[in-house]
Amino acid sequence: MEREMIIVLDFGGQYNQLIARRVRECRVYAEVHSHELPVEKIKEMKPKGIIFTGGPNSVYKEDSPSCSREIFGLGIPVLGICYGQQLIAHLLGGKVSTAPVSEYGKAEMELTGIPSLLFDGVKKHSTVWMSHTDYVAECPEGFHVTARTEVCPIAGFEDTERRIYGVQCHPEVLHTEEGKKILSNFVHKVCGCGEAWQMADFAKEAIENVRSTVGDGKALLALSGGVDSSVAGVLMSKAIGNQLTCVFVDHGLLRKDEADQVSAVFGPDGPYKLNFIRVDASERFYRKLAGVSDPEKKRHIIGEEFIRVFEEEAKKIGAVDYFVQGTIYPDVIESGLGKSAVIKSHHNVGGLPEHVDFKEIIEPLRMLFKDEVRAVGKELGIPDHLVYRQPFPGPGLGVRIIGEVTPEKVRIVQEADAIYREELEKAGIGKELGQYFAALTNMRSVGVMGDERTYDYAIALRAVMTTDFMTADAAHLPWDVLGRVTTRIVNEVKGVNRVLYDCTEKPPATIEFE
Repeated sequence: MEREMIIVLDFGGQYNQLIARRVRECRVYAEVHSHELPVEKIKEMKPKGIIFTGGPNSVYKEDSPSCSREIFGLGIPVLGICYGQQLIAHLLGGKVSTAPVSEYGKAEMELTGIPSLLFDGVKKHSTVWMSHTDYVAECPEGFHVTARTEVCPIAGFEDTERRIYGVQCHPEVLHTEEGKKILSNFVHKVCGCGEAWQMADFAKEAIENVRSTVGDGKALLALSGGVDSSVAGVLMSKAIGNQLTCVFVDHGLLRKDEADQVSAVFGPDGPYKLNFIRVDASERFYRKLAGVSDPEKKRHIIGEEFIRVFEEEAKKIGAVDYFVQGTIYPDVIESGLGKSAVIKSHHNVGGLPEHVDFKEIIEPLRMLFKDEVRAVGKELGIPDHLVYRQPFPGPGLGVRIIGEVTPEKVRIVQEADAIYREELEKAGIGKELGQYFAALTNMRSVGVMGDERTYDYAIALRAVMTTDFMTADAAHLPWDVLGRVTTRIVNEVKGVNRVLYDCTEKPPATIEFE
């Protein structure tokens, strides 16, 4: 049986990955692709529906992203969101203009009362999230207005006969009160999808795909000990057993005592009985990173050096054709789709060197979001303390140290982060958080300790609430807990005289600092 799928065509919107995530919450598989995806390829993929994302451009400008009008003749339902709605209007003969009043933030949307599958069961008045300067001024022929706001007379429209729909609001964000229902209606009632997307099926399919790909060959897995690489490791082990070798590279940018902890879990005395190799490469990474402050350069250096270490280890093992990574979908999307903006290149995607000395790269989790990876981990029998382990970026503390990376800075952030994690766990609030960590800013400031002047670094603490890691809210940590953490860091970590707390949501920030 073919998998039912929704294609999300990306026009540069900041919420593109979140749209796919929300569709998957409806238990329907979704993939994000560039708006340049050829129509012939779309036909081959046989999607049940297509969603156009938002974007920062004006559809009526020559260089703005667009797509072929042929899409509307495929007989596949289309939903346009924000820029996507405007693009539908522009391509089909409507009119898009600069709105007399821009809408940013929360607004009240009113349904016009025209029967609509898209708005079936949606309240007549509801709060929505708007983010637009342009708007649809005139509908294309055959379209009816289904929703409006005080300043946007065409906040929703549809051509029922051709099953083409548009909304000016962003139903994918939680600020849109009825957003989940709107997307669910499109996926299930308009596109006719069932609810077949589940992790048990994915795990079985992934194991079979790996066996088919590797055959009698050997594979080398880049094991960091984080959630993604751990799940990838267990999945690969179930697929090809002793044909897999896991290489753990200690690049000197890990959390305090982490190298020993990873070795204890996945090493020869651990529960998984994996072929495990630990490589201490900290000095070579420090040398490569010396004098480098730009975060993208750091990511690329770390990504390339990782590959070189793995290539060296593969030659020692002999005849290794396949290189395995724990890449997940947000890594792929944030590293850029087509001409979309690169938010940050991930060391295992955009940070890979042009030449890799392996026959093929295998990424069994490439199409999964973080919470889906965890669900696969549970399906594979991985215990909760590993499945729900705090996420840690591949470049490690290299992207939690603003500016140049040095062994001394690594020591500072390791000590501060260990204190932070210890105090949150003591307070019993660590498990409630999506992610939390300490980072070292590049700011030094004057302080006083005892009767002496200091001129030391500031540590920034970060804690967020999130499930999908595509959006995140800053956690409201108890002030007394933050006070204890601050006191301990300033007193116990040499080189720090100030502690800051980051209250920024994602977006506009990312969860990590670099």
